[in-house]
Amino acid sequence: MKISIAIACFLAGTLSLSAQDKIDRKLNLKLEELVKGFQGDVGIYVQNLKTGKIAQINADTIFPTASMIKVPIMCGVFDKIEKGELKYDETLVYKDSLLYAGEDILGSFKDSEKIKLGKVQMLSITTSDNTASLWLQKLVGGENINKWLDANGFKNTRMNSRTAGRTGDWRKYGWGQTTPREMATLLKMIHQGTAVSPAASERMYRNMVRIYWDAEALSQIPPYIQAASKQGAVDRSRSEVVMVNAPHGDYVFCIITKNQKDTSWTPDNEGYRMIRSLSKLLWNYFEPKSQWKPAAGVENYAD
Repeated sequence: MKISIAIACFLAGTLSLSAQDKIDRKLNLKLEELVKGFQGDVGIYVQNLKTGKIAQINADTIFPTASMIKVPIMCGVFDKIEKGELKYDETLVYKDSLLYAGEDILGSFKDSEKIKLGKVQMLSITTSDNTASLWLQKLVGGENINKWLDANGFKNTRMNSRTAGRTGDWRKYGWGQTTPREMATLLKMIHQGTAVSPAASERMYRNMVRIYWDAEALSQIPPYIQAASKQGAVDRSRSEVVMVNAPHGDYVFCIITKNQKDTSWTPDNEGYRMIRSLSKLLWNYFEPKSQWKPAAGVENYAD
């Protein structure tokens, strides 16, 4: 059977990547122990960028993104900027029709107020502002975001909401869908300067190290260690993707849950506890000599 050169190259690349995926069996056992008894489904992907070793559980299973979809939206925005179809410093005019009810900063604007596109993008990532994110999605178009994802090798990560042809997926997964491996890979691309362009990646990474919502995975990493992240949450799913610029080598991880029995919105939610436990486990695993631990009473200052 003959195969095209393009397909042959793709298969060769896939085999090469598989060969490089060295499993950290010790860490994998720790992950398996961590998720035991969880009332729902859990997916985890971890990679030590220094050694290339990975650990994973359901890493290629599709999960809801919730607000993590704002990372692909951001890539779509910067792709438009690189093409000259948008400008990072252009002035936008807010309209009440853009409001997504909630506690968003942008949603408190008065009709016809002006704001720079760069600030809308900053709010979308740093405070997970839904009004800002939906505005950006409207500027770029869900179909264009999905085209960028597909062109860059993401076969499962997709924008579903307000995107033509995605109604069935929207009903199943909500705003967006992804796998733990793909979402971690996207953050790794941004970190390594290969998402859209080196300059765009640098700007995106700077946004992602300024996250306001830091009560889960970030709470288990010393505050003096730089970490880029994005979180997501809906009733039956909790998620977070994090790149930790650790002293002994950067590591990236993504954890996503779905079908959770616990749908509460308290810090004790089982999904939130799982995210914190994973982040703590990984910090201590990759930085075993660290003596740091969260200060007593710090939970009183969690957002």
